[in-house]
Amino acid sequence: MRLLKYLSAALLAIGLSVTAIPSSWATPTEAPFTQQAFDASQKQGKPILVHVNAPWCPFCAKQRPIIAQLVTEPKFKDLVVYTVDFDTQKEQLKEFGVQKQSTLIVFKGSAEKARSTGETDPAKIESMVAQSVQ
Repeated sequence: MRLLKYLSAALLAIGLSVTAIPSSWATPTEAPFTQQAFDASQKQGKPILVHVNAPWCPFCAKQRPIIAQLVTEPKFKDLVVYTVDFDTQKEQLKEFGVQKQSTLIVFKGSAEKARSTGETDPAKIESMVAQSVQ
């Protein structure tokens, strides 16, 4: 188990060094939210996780490695993860009806399936995200 944690940390470090995501606090599995990319994913019927976070948020920091681990699992291979910056993307916060950072919103195509704020239990997050692939 300890080896898995070290390997995950090493892969995360490598991913952060080569990713084009400008936010240093986003995991390599997350893409910055753009309306165009989100709309395309919805149109394709993809499972989507929107992660509203902030670099200063301790709950967000706990959520990021959980999300990074989930996308490595075969059942979530098609999951698309978009990051909405709580501090700068105020228009998207209004569109999603989000009032706090650390909000996770799960979609299957255009249908919202689940939502939580401040959740850091890996099993609960996995259960919520699983609703997007059912």
